[in-house]
Amino acid sequence: MNEPLLIVIGYVWPEPNSSAAGSRMLSLIRLYRQHGWQVIFASSAEKSPHRFDLNELGVAEQLIVLNDNSFDAWIAQLQPTAVLFDRFMLEEQFGWRVEQACPDAMRILDMEDVHALRDARQRAFKDGSSDTRYPAPGYLNSELALREIAAIYRCDLTLVISEFEMQLLQHHYQVPLELLCYCPLLQWQALEPSNYSFAERQHFIAIGNFRHAPNWQSVLWLRELWPAIRAQLPAAELHIYGAYPPPKATALHQPKVGFHIKGWADDVAQVMQQARVCLAPLAFGAGLKGKLFDAMVQGTPSVTTPIGAEGMHGDLPWPGKIAGEADQLIAAAIELYQNELLWSEAQANGYRCVQQRFLASQWLPVLWSQLEQVRLQLTDFRQRNFTGQMLRHHAYRSTKFMGQWIEAKTRLQQFTEKS
Repeated sequence: MNEPLLIVIGYVWPEPNSSAAGSRMLSLIRLYRQHGWQVIFASSAEKSPHRFDLNELGVAEQLIVLNDNSFDAWIAQLQPTAVLFDRFMLEEQFGWRVEQACPDAMRILDMEDVHALRDARQRAFKDGSSDTRYPAPGYLNSELALREIAAIYRCDLTLVISEFEMQLLQHHYQVPLELLCYCPLLQWQALEPSNYSFAERQHFIAIGNFRHAPNWQSVLWLRELWPAIRAQLPAAELHIYGAYPPPKATALHQPKVGFHIKGWADDVAQVMQQARVCLAPLAFGAGLKGKLFDAMVQGTPSVTTPIGAEGMHGDLPWPGKIAGEADQLIAAAIELYQNELLWSEAQANGYRCVQQRFLASQWLPVLWSQLEQVRLQLTDFRQRNFTGQMLRHHAYRSTKFMGQWIEAKTRLQQFTEKS
């Protein structure tokens, strides 16, 4: 009997040291490999120097082309058991092609986070809203939301990273629970306490991919907060790490005042363990924050905003401080950096949060059970999802014709250039 096959259509090649999205994707791939599935990761993106070598997991790699029927022939020949779309934009691009070439394949959407929520919060922030965490319906009911929710309905199951977003999708956007599967960040290895004590650690750390708008805004806010923190802690430094720092970021590098733009971190665990406090003043964003998850795992207490902590600690105490205003963030950072007892309690709270909420050994059986339940009863699930059938009937037609028009235009241009 042939092994079942999962094809992942990736937005980018996984970079676990650059973003939480990269780590999450590797978790999903490992889950399928553990259950004996073949996995092929396909993407049209350029391969970056920081990408993970998927061959280490026994995963084949395939370059694909947007708006080109070569994809149709390729996937039709393989006839995968399931296809996973990495973000809703990939479902828009390839969903109709997958359905046409292999209609019996289960279609899974991994949201990463709710893009419509992140976008709504960012626009609310730019408009000066006093509450960016709960944007008004006018922000939430955007064209982006219409596209994203439609993609959820067109798929058989959607993986949602945050409990907050599970509630938002059900209560605001009225998505049936049957179409959703909670899948948080996962800690695969046994949790080991950090070897670095309070006294052995020094300085503040901030980390995050500079291409991600919430992270860049966080750096700008840190630049405003830092003088007041530095005035109280003149020996402390702030080390800001992240992939792909643009010139506007490196221009902020000011060693004389302890504000260091470090750029790429070769070993996130090492730099996180050596820092005493992680700072993440996020004014907007969505999903779960990989930087704060890493801080918990490495025993580094953190200071963040309600949006930063969202969906991460449940009813457990936060491993550090949560504050929404500038003066509160400054005071929290200074106190946590100086108070060893408070710091030690925060570190213990972080370990407890990971143990109770993010261990892979706890979540993987639940996740796999739901994935298999849908796959094995695919016809019944699709019959109950009439809205999905309707959206595929209409939306795929327009998407399909647009894709074919772009393909025809490209081929005509190539022909003209040759002749």
